[in-house]
Amino acid sequence: MGQTKLDANSELNPNLKEVAQGKRRNFRFAFGCAILASMTSILLGYDIGVMSGAAKYIKKDLKLTDVEVEILLGILNLYSLVGSFAAGRTSDWVGRRYTIVFAASIFFVGALLMGFAMNYAFLMFGRLIAGIGVGYALMIAPVYTAEVSPASARGFLTSFPEVFINSGILLGYVSNYAFSHLSYHLSWRFMLGIGAVPSVLLGVLVLFMPESPRWLVLQGRLKDAKLVLSKTSDTLEEAELRLADIKRAAGIPESCDDDVVTVNKNSHGEGVWKELLLRPLPAVRRILLTAVGIHFFQQASGIDSVVLYSPTIFEKAGIHSDNAQLGTTVAVGFTKTMFILIATVFLDRVGRRPLLMASIGGMIVCLASLGLGLTVIGRHGDEKIDWAVALCIASVLFYVAFFSIGLGPITWVYTSEIFPLRLRAQGAAIGVAVNRVTSGVITMTFLSLEKAITIGGSFFLYGGVAVAASVFYYFCLPETRGKTLEETCKLFGLNTDEVQEEGDVQMVKANETGAKVAN
Repeated sequence: MGQTKLDANSELNPNLKEVAQGKRRNFRFAFGCAILASMTSILLGYDIGVMSGAAKYIKKDLKLTDVEVEILLGILNLYSLVGSFAAGRTSDWVGRRYTIVFAASIFFVGALLMGFAMNYAFLMFGRLIAGIGVGYALMIAPVYTAEVSPASARGFLTSFPEVFINSGILLGYVSNYAFSHLSYHLSWRFMLGIGAVPSVLLGVLVLFMPESPRWLVLQGRLKDAKLVLSKTSDTLEEAELRLADIKRAAGIPESCDDDVVTVNKNSHGEGVWKELLLRPLPAVRRILLTAVGIHFFQQASGIDSVVLYSPTIFEKAGIHSDNAQLGTTVAVGFTKTMFILIATVFLDRVGRRPLLMASIGGMIVCLASLGLGLTVIGRHGDEKIDWAVALCIASVLFYVAFFSIGLGPITWVYTSEIFPLRLRAQGAAIGVAVNRVTSGVITMTFLSLEKAITIGGSFFLYGGVAVAASVFYYFCLPETRGKTLEETCKLFGLNTDEVQEEGDVQMVKANETGAKVAN
């Protein structure tokens, strides 16, 4: 592969010299960008966590049926489809950074609407608005983080969205416990309304992030892309190679060193859906099926049922006090958050596949033991079986721990890595859509499923799905650790030249066009 050579007196050279001498500082810069972008995921996490406890009080206050509660909890996942699909085109049009600001603004409005809701219809409308914001956030956070991260730390940094989902869940659980002492008319409104606070902070802080270098190249803003790469790469050579790879994937000659070039209109995302869905290349089809599969199995193995309905699970296990249920649920959130932090350390050291296989194996064992414990308790009626209660609590805690060390973060990391540059935003949107639809179906049917085949039978069913997932992961997911985003495509047999945009790329220097380069 060719390499762009930068003259010793070039405008970028001082920045790149600084890169070579300041690797740790550059990692901190990339780390800060990843943190800010990934904070969008806290919006979904908070909603999941807070609804697990708020549902009990909403049901009492608004006198809802079990079916209405199921729909209320799960419908946000379906509403988020609107946001996830719109985010792909939006991020290609206005950039990754402003898409994050837009996501935070939408969720802010939704949280306020839910907090002030006076009836079921008003509450559902608030869920609609918040769901769109969540869809935007889920799509854009891993895409931006993957595009700004150096290959050496991409797994670590791209796992941050899952870290913040878990942090949001824990905050939601804590919020439930903190406001549970209010009257049920007020408690759930405070629980939901307080979710507007992080979205305000997020919307402001994101404005201090740089734009994605890959998006900048697609807009022809090579000078800006060089500057961002100089701040986020480990070495001078890596900055040059990353830029050369991105230019090549975007269809820009590697020899071009102009500040601004004019690219054809397809850099805003036109024609991508046809290349993904209608006439995909065999390698693109394999990438798409891999992304769809990993997102489907992440949710079909029951994680959102465990997280959203953990108070119900603990009640079935023999814990009847509201405070005890919510307190145990906080322990679930704490465990989930701690183990995701452990996973971030090992993603780039151990690799994706080993963590994923260990994760799904542990989840299978935990789902089987949880199903066994709940079945034993269910068959003994009011009689308390201490060992079965302990088994259920331990199984839930170990289940979320195993999920967090592998399947949780790797789903988002892997999807953000495998799509070629031109298809990345829309490909990630499809993954998010499958993830949210599956989650919606699982959460909106859990109570009905529990009545149909018992709660223990439900977790045996999820365990069977997890077994199928382990087979899929073993045979279909190659290792991507340590590879650039452009190199990962080759693991699936795809040459990035095959998805370059059609049409000529006209090179226009900034001083010849009078173009202004935004900061």
